[in-house]
Amino acid sequence: MGDKVATRKAYGEALTALGARDPKVVALDGEVKNSHLRDRLRPRLPDRYFEIFIAEQQMVAAATGLAVRGYKPFASTFAAFFTRAYDFIRMAAISGVGLRLVGSHAGVEIGADGPSQMALEDLAMMRAVHGSTVLYPADGTSTAALVEAMAATPGISYLRTTRGAYPGLYPAGETFPADGAKVLRSSDHDDVTLIGAGVTLHECLRAANTLAAEGISARVIDCYSVKPIDAATLAAAAQASSGRIVIAEDHHPEPGLGSAVSDALLAAGRKDLSVTHLAVREMPGSGTSEELLAWAGIDARHIAAAARRLTRGR
Repeated sequence: MGDKVATRKAYGEALTALGARDPKVVALDGEVKNSHLRDRLRPRLPDRYFEIFIAEQQMVAAATGLAVRGYKPFASTFAAFFTRAYDFIRMAAISGVGLRLVGSHAGVEIGADGPSQMALEDLAMMRAVHGSTVLYPADGTSTAALVEAMAATPGISYLRTTRGAYPGLYPAGETFPADGAKVLRSSDHDDVTLIGAGVTLHECLRAANTLAAEGISARVIDCYSVKPIDAATLAAAAQASSGRIVIAEDHHPEPGLGSAVSDALLAAGRKDLSVTHLAVREMPGSGTSEELLAWAGIDARHIAAAARRLTRGR
């Protein structure tokens, strides 16, 4: 806990370890070297690493063929580039094929690479796939656990990873079911609930510290499983915080984390909701991660400000 690691690197380490134990695990990469697959997995498991180069459609097609032959394929590239292969992903779902897709360098968090490299629609895209599982871990421990979970998950599963390194939040051995969420902070009298995933979870925790110093108690939820979402944990949080919820995501506002949370709460019969949804609503430019998170209004300062607005009437 506390050690900084990029979840894209944690994915590469976890997949290498998993592949050493399971001879059915194979890896495909779209020439982005995004998870140390080339450095770690290829030397140790050379017969189960496939470099597909810049051909994302072919990568998903090859993964589909491997799955049909009884293997467990993990295919990774920049999250933005899976848009090129969406028809192949859709057809894999129709065919009932098991694929494990991993997209790195998502959101404005990637900073200087600019908007052409920033996946800001990938959660919506993957949520729309029939029967899919969509995961967004915030640290190395949860990433490793979810890689294990993906190996046992039927259908299409998608793991969103970060470019930057962030501190570990969970101890080794913590379990992460593929349909769960974690409550990282709570009290007997929560004034507001802050919901994040991946990079925005860290911003929610920072915001909660700021609010605590002002006498505002914030429950913080790691919504690492965007689909299927943990409706019971969300409903309990809404009940505990009188329906006051701030959702922050490094994604366009269209159906990503915010939509998943709102849909789940409405389906659970919650009507007394005061929800603020923070997302990337304009076209980003290039800058540091900190500059762009602040520009988009999804950093700790903006999360804390949204929470204050919701709690003023208490």
